[in-house]
Amino acid sequence: MKIAEIGQYLESVSPLAFQEDYDNCGFLTGNPEWEFQKALLCLDLTEEVMMEAIRKNCNLIIAHHPFIFRGLKKLTPGQPETTIITLAIKNDIAVYAIHTNLDNSLHGLNAYLFSKIGISKYKILSPGIGLLSKLVTFCPVDHAGNVRNAMFEAGAGHIGNYSYCSYNVEGEGTFRASDLANPYVGEKNSVHVEKEIRIEVIFPGHLENRILKALIDAHPYEEVAYDIYPLKNANAQSGAGLIGDLEQPLDQPQFLELVKKSFGVPVIRHSDFFSTKIKTVALCSGSGSFLIAKALCSGAEAYLTADLKYHDFFGLEKKMLLADIGHYESEQWVKEWVFTTLIEKFPTFAFLISEENTNPVNYF
Repeated sequence: MKIAEIGQYLESVSPLAFQEDYDNCGFLTGNPEWEFQKALLCLDLTEEVMMEAIRKNCNLIIAHHPFIFRGLKKLTPGQPETTIITLAIKNDIAVYAIHTNLDNSLHGLNAYLFSKIGISKYKILSPGIGLLSKLVTFCPVDHAGNVRNAMFEAGAGHIGNYSYCSYNVEGEGTFRASDLANPYVGEKNSVHVEKEIRIEVIFPGHLENRILKALIDAHPYEEVAYDIYPLKNANAQSGAGLIGDLEQPLDQPQFLELVKKSFGVPVIRHSDFFSTKIKTVALCSGSGSFLIAKALCSGAEAYLTADLKYHDFFGLEKKMLLADIGHYESEQWVKEWVFTTLIEKFPTFAFLISEENTNPVNYF
């Protein structure tokens, strides 16, 4: 199996189109066409993790945080990136990052964290806008089913928990084929009227080329007429954070004890306790202070995230429990998520969870 197949599968689950503009996901070093041997899964790619990959004969490292994050102007001794890149090149190790595209996926890292505290029903807290498009096409009535199914199989027609969604209207199409044409129906140089179906489907913008290819391959006409419209609809499959409900309400101290036990968190910084029990929980792994207001107005009784500042805790009195569970602590589970996802798809291949603790923060 090629290393590229690993990346392609991860991107089918968490598309690169979901990453933030500032991010750098996907392959960072190496040749995706190399034959896959073993993969080491980590949160942070440090020099120690790279040496672990070399010892364990891994030719692929899958990291959450991209070690090439900002533009590199120099590769000189003394820089961590220089050492890692040099070791990767010398040892033919490919590096792949799955970061904010995973954070922004409905069933990504945040969903995995929710599963640890017993939340199985959830939705995106702040859905992505401008990621969806609508395709409208026209085809003969007898071929509408084939054309629809081809687009569905390519990824069109998903609305929330529903698939194979389309809108269809019957009408008449007219055209006149020139001498250079090879018409499927009608005669050259004569106006033809054909009973047609207008088909409308919504699709994620990053799948446009694939869906257009499926449409054209399935369509009987020599020239396929279609329109594509950008949409401002929220994308229920992508966005920042999640919000969901516990099976049973918990007192606030009891809820934080559950979080500490489930996530392996040694200490939690939090706002004042108040009498309301916790039922609806919002969550954003990593740095999520930008979603505090969204969590509050969405009805969350508690919001779990990391990297909160002193002033973030003001203004929440008796409104919402705000808890900082630690950046590393909230994202360390990415290794388990990647392992579980890949081993289910590729059960006969070797995926190893890094044994290195890369948390730079200590508690005394």
